[in-house]
Amino acid sequence: MNGEFGQRVKAALKDRRMSIRAASRLMNYDHAFLSRVLAGKQLPSIELAESLDRLLDAGGEVVALAARLLDGDGKSHTQPTVPTLDDFLPEGDPLSLLTVRSPRRVGVGEVTDLQKRVHGLRLADDVLAGGDLIGPALRELRSTVRLYRENTHTEEVGRALLVQIGELAQIAGWIASDAGRHEEAERIYRLGLSAAKQAGDHTLAGNLAGSLAYQMSNTGRTDEGLTLAQAALHDAGEDAPGKARALYWDRVAWAHTQAGGTENARAAMRALGEASEALAQGAGDEGSAPAYLYWVDAGELQVMESRVYTELHRPLRAVPLLRDVLSGYDATHTREMALYLSWLAIALADANEPEEAAAVAERVIRIAADVASERTAERVRVVLSRLQEYGDVPEVAALLADHAA
Repeated sequence: MNGEFGQRVKAALKDRRMSIRAASRLMNYDHAFLSRVLAGKQLPSIELAESLDRLLDAGGEVVALAARLLDGDGKSHTQPTVPTLDDFLPEGDPLSLLTVRSPRRVGVGEVTDLQKRVHGLRLADDVLAGGDLIGPALRELRSTVRLYRENTHTEEVGRALLVQIGELAQIAGWIASDAGRHEEAERIYRLGLSAAKQAGDHTLAGNLAGSLAYQMSNTGRTDEGLTLAQAALHDAGEDAPGKARALYWDRVAWAHTQAGGTENARAAMRALGEASEALAQGAGDEGSAPAYLYWVDAGELQVMESRVYTELHRPLRAVPLLRDVLSGYDATHTREMALYLSWLAIALADANEPEEAAAVAERVIRIAADVASERTAERVRVVLSRLQEYGDVPEVAALLADHAA
């Protein structure tokens, strides 16, 4: 039945002289993901079927096929093939070595210097936003890729360079995403994923995949985000450091939350519990956790938990958690401060506390005005939209009037 779905859709695409790549681009779906579905390796969702139906002007035929495949209730009753991170690698090899006229030998010293610069960029992201860092991040990434491809090095140094390309791609992709450059961020993440896979660093590959999954979940590509977050967790395996597994589970929790529905809500809660357990179990292996996971701790898990509760409209749980997080948060991390306050404002609105929500929203807007982050700008829009319901409350009315644009 899954094969029939793919055959029918591919035939319809062929009739319209449209490639799978063109279809995925028009629908804003990942090409590898759509290819897996049409090859019968991944079950389609009703959401994807509806997008295909509109694209092909199929009059409901594609949706009906998907519904029958999913037993008519939108839920999978068969065990699909578990996707792997290989399904999300870029086409070709963007890191193939080049033949140049006068290459030089790259040594361990240059790798050490690069490690320091990458970590410095990561620390800068703690206090600066994507719009401030996008230029330096992209220059550093391009320079490092050239260093690897255009010069000679030992196998050990080559692997170390690939690891640094992967780490740099993760932070550069995060910065690009924060600046609102999502397509560029995705290309960077996929480049980093290729580097991490070639280096045999499964923990780093999972971090890159989780970061891309997070972006997908936040930009409406919820099916792909969930698939990729689960693939990152699955590929990393049980041997990954506790901090890494906690982060992967957090990404899965968020992907389920953004996917929506009762079943996904329950799965999100289970994933949060798994994240806490993974962090607790890994408490004794701090030395094995990569340096780039320095920020993953109980406080960060609490942040994700509070955000999930907010998205699930459970303010009685979300508000106390968010207040606790914000009470001890480093004020120099202005972007995160604005983001977390935005969720508090939403949770307060859900709790029918519009006056307090308006006061928190005013603080969000004030902080966000000085932060070059598309992520915070989007959260401001979300908060103002949510407060429209309370437009007759004087405090909310004043806020909306002041920020009508």
